[in-house]
Amino acid sequence: ARSNNFSGAYRSLGEDHSFDNASFKENFRIDIKRMDSEVMEFDMIGVDASIANAFRRILIADVPTMAIEKVFIANNSSIMQDEVLAHRLGLIPLRVDAKKFDYRTEDEAATEQNTIVFRLKMKCSRLADGRLENDAVLSEHLEWLPAGSELPEDSDSKFTHYNRDQSEFYGEPIACADDKIVINKMRPGQEIELEAHAVKGEGKTHAKWSPVATAFYRLLPEVTLKQEITGEEAHALKKKCPKDVFDIEDIGGTTKATVVNARACTICRECIREPGAENFVDLKRVKDHFIFTIESAGQYHPRELFIDAIGKLRLKCQKMIQLTH
Repeated sequence: ARSNNFSGAYRSLGEDHSFDNASFKENFRIDIKRMDSEVMEFDMIGVDASIANAFRRILIADVPTMAIEKVFIANNSSIMQDEVLAHRLGLIPLRVDAKKFDYRTEDEAATEQNTIVFRLKMKCSRLADGRLENDAVLSEHLEWLPAGSELPEDSDSKFTHYNRDQSEFYGEPIACADDKIVINKMRPGQEIELEAHAVKGEGKTHAKWSPVATAFYRLLPEVTLKQEITGEEAHALKKKCPKDVFDIEDIGGTTKATVVNARACTICRECIREPGAENFVDLKRVKDHFIFTIESAGQYHPRELFIDAIGKLRLKCQKMIQLTH
């Protein structure tokens, strides 16, 4: 992570924090703390901040997804402008494996390998009992067209050039990651008819292609008591902390403060805010222990994002090695 001839704060203190491959192999590890379909939290231990930040940036900007890029509007009599409607459609995450599709350039035709087509056709009306029908336009109303565009040809050109049905090579139906995302609201008589074409892209081009709602890390807090805190002072210390880092132990009839959950500490400094409190509590961070959180936007499971980001990081390292040799 650092060369042997770096200069910085640690070097000025007489400490050598240069990268050592043997030490990295021995100390590096990943500990998964929790994981579900949306969020993954893990500890990345034994790395420099530059590696952790590179991993974070790759998750945000370099893992490709499919997102709506072009919207062909045949009719929109709702109150929402065409441009706003198209923008909202572009930000809807699509549950589709982008690895099965190709990138598309502006000069290339839309084919089954580089474009996914959705249709949205709705009209709001009032029922006999006074209730409104189709007043809320939701992401579930986007209909996948595996055979390609159904719009009439424009100026002797086709909107898509499909040679086969997408369902032949993409088994499961393609849909939005969440069915209940509100796209628009309509009143009786208003209608929307359009086609939305999704293509492959990356978050560094536009945020709509980013597969994560957020990816962030923080250093592991290290909270130690410099001296024993007992009695009312122990109870006061426990009460000060909003994250319940401290607890009270009863040892032989004596109540004593103890650190029970240093990981939850946000270094808010409430416990050392009063004058002289820093003589009792020491707050630090472990410089090579990162608590990493990945929140998926819905296109992929966080575990898949983790694996894809590692692959991208390896490719970047290999490219850099080739350039330097």
